[in-house]
Amino acid sequence: MVSWTLLFLSLIGAALAYNVWYPRPPGGKRAVVSFFAGWLTGEWALHQIALQMMVTAALVWMGALDSWPGWLGLAISIGAWAGLWRSYWSGRSAATSMENALTEGLGEDYRHQVHPDWLAKFAQQVDWRPIAAALPRLHPEVERHRDITFSRIGGINLKLDVYRHRSRPQGCPALLQIHGGGWCIGSKNEQGLPLMMHMAARGWVCVSADYRLSPRATFPDHIVDVKRAIEWIRTCGAEYGIDPNFVVITGGSAGGHLSALAALTANDPEYQPGFEEVDTSVSGCVPFYGVYDFVDREQRLRSRELQRLLAKRVMKVSPHAAPEFYEKASPVFRAHPEAPPFLIVHGSHDSLVSVEQARQFAGALRSVSKSPVLYAEIPGAQHAFEIFPSLRTELVIP
Repeated sequence: MVSWTLLFLSLIGAALAYNVWYPRPPGGKRAVVSFFAGWLTGEWALHQIALQMMVTAALVWMGALDSWPGWLGLAISIGAWAGLWRSYWSGRSAATSMENALTEGLGEDYRHQVHPDWLAKFAQQVDWRPIAAALPRLHPEVERHRDITFSRIGGINLKLDVYRHRSRPQGCPALLQIHGGGWCIGSKNEQGLPLMMHMAARGWVCVSADYRLSPRATFPDHIVDVKRAIEWIRTCGAEYGIDPNFVVITGGSAGGHLSALAALTANDPEYQPGFEEVDTSVSGCVPFYGVYDFVDREQRLRSRELQRLLAKRVMKVSPHAAPEFYEKASPVFRAHPEAPPFLIVHGSHDSLVSVEQARQFAGALRSVSKSPVLYAEIPGAQHAFEIFPSLRTELVIP
């Protein structure tokens, strides 16, 4: 019985390793399962290997190798571990992808144009301590100011957190982080932490803001709240050492969509009801694995679930009934010559949002924007890959 248990568990481990290498493409409920399995297994591969090794050792001690199923299970497990290790170690290619994006977008001499702190990671050794911890944690040189109310709408207090260096420097650039979660779930407490810790430790002031969530909220409520957060940075950020004239916005998934849309609709009165006079422009945008095309005429979403989510819970109208409404909400249709600089980051193995969307969006921006448009496609990366400290995360965050 113990031998068969080892064989059974080894097959599960092999399936997880296979899914890391060959995840299901976007579209259908199985793609969602493939995402969760590939995301947790791929970015926590070292921890998965260690856990599986301990379980296997315990089963071997209990006599799993007394019959052929145990030996077969052991062989399968060793192969799966090798596959996971190879996949994880291939995450080193993320540094090359980022380097190529910078070179292509800024030119061969970009190192002389960009502040060296942005590029320090290419010259330094990877810090394995946060990777070993597995979960994001507060950097020892960073302090957090929690639950600051920046707006009250419809009886809801919208709050944000501020992360800054403990030395409390003044005149710092600001990074506004917008969380993902399909416009329906999530909060400021859960995403973008490795990036914000990295930047705050290097003198940036990072702001993580909540926004109203669907189905209670209906688009454009979400983007209005994001712009309210920009307004707070402009008017109140100096109290926390922020230079209000230098704000960069970032976010992942739905947050990638909202950050890109905010960057492309600066000072748009339609998305600033009651605060039309406020400057909501940003100095740059770094969207991660975002949704950029709600209309999806070229079928790049490839997900009926996502389309149903938009129609029933977020937009609350079908794209056929309100095509202009969907176009206005799509960053790919809002590209214009005065767009700020963009660095678009997307994983090649994304099972929730097709990488084709990011390629299309980068192409649309490059065709009209006067500012640099950088596109980094991270080999082997799943959706939400940088939420946890991992080898890829350490090499992708600025």
